[in-house]
Amino acid sequence: MSTAKAEQHTAQSDFHLEPDDARRLANLCGQTDSHIKQIAKHFNIKIFNRGNHFKIAGEAASVEHASQIIQKLYRETHNGTEIRSDVIHLLLKEADIEIAQVKEQIDDHGKRPVVLRTPKLIIKPRGANQQKYVRGIADYDINFGIGPAGTGKTYLAVACAVEALMRDDVQKILLVRPAVEAGEKLGFLPGDLAQKIDPYLRPLYDALHDMLGYEQVTKLQERNVIEIAPLAYMRGRTLSNAFVILDESQNTTPEQMKMFLTRIGFGSKAVVTGDVTQIDLPRGARSGLTQIMHILKDVDGIGFSHFANKDVVRHPLVQRIVDAYDAHDAEVEQKRHEKAQEKQD
Repeated sequence: MSTAKAEQHTAQSDFHLEPDDARRLANLCGQTDSHIKQIAKHFNIKIFNRGNHFKIAGEAASVEHASQIIQKLYRETHNGTEIRSDVIHLLLKEADIEIAQVKEQIDDHGKRPVVLRTPKLIIKPRGANQQKYVRGIADYDINFGIGPAGTGKTYLAVACAVEALMRDDVQKILLVRPAVEAGEKLGFLPGDLAQKIDPYLRPLYDALHDMLGYEQVTKLQERNVIEIAPLAYMRGRTLSNAFVILDESQNTTPEQMKMFLTRIGFGSKAVVTGDVTQIDLPRGARSGLTQIMHILKDVDGIGFSHFANKDVVRHPLVQRIVDAYDAHDAEVEQKRHEKAQEKQD
């Protein structure tokens, strides 16, 4: 069944899923056909099925990708793997990339999609903005990735760093975060300074473990090839032949941002990620990221990649939450503006 509105169809796909297994088909379709409806709604197509016989109708590219996704998911059910809506969501995002890239190839003279290869994972950036972001990292010695949570800014930057290290383009990876207190006092956490800041660096560790494996990361850290450190430890250092990532940069002060950017030496590449809507600095303090966006916007050799809510690739609810917050902020700003107008009148 499909929830898509009726429209003039330009293509149709008709196929059977083999073997005809009622349990696997129920897994594929989901409760009350929820998985099939999810695919149909995303592509704005119609999907009909009777048992293992499927018919799909709609725009040609969407029909082709929906058919591929359904057949791929059915193959996944052979060993009892449960089909989840979040897995379907990611497959739909990948299909959107491929559809967009076909259109972009006409404008970009056949530019191939970027794929990042790490020892444990092959990572394909999802969506046009993720593709542009990774290309920007390759093209610029300093690149900024700015946008909401869940858009892959940090994960893709770490993937680029690991790939560069494996190719011997750099000799060291340095992952940096400002240890800013987000509602909790560091003083109440147990341990020394290194142990206190460890929770803030956990997302970076997780990404490295995904791409290199726990043992390899440990070995590279012991050899000081991979270093994860708070921003305060950067002062006085000059980094050459290194891939440096500054994560959560919205929580830097202008002075810290300047200090970080002036640490970059020959043969190094820097990626700065941040979300200007999630600043945890003390009230009244200015974010180094918001300032630097204006200072460096016209400087040659520095790239800026901006992400939007539509680029969120976490659970679908994350994008809706971000949209809801944006709508709320816009409503508050509108009321503030109206009150200011009333006072002037």
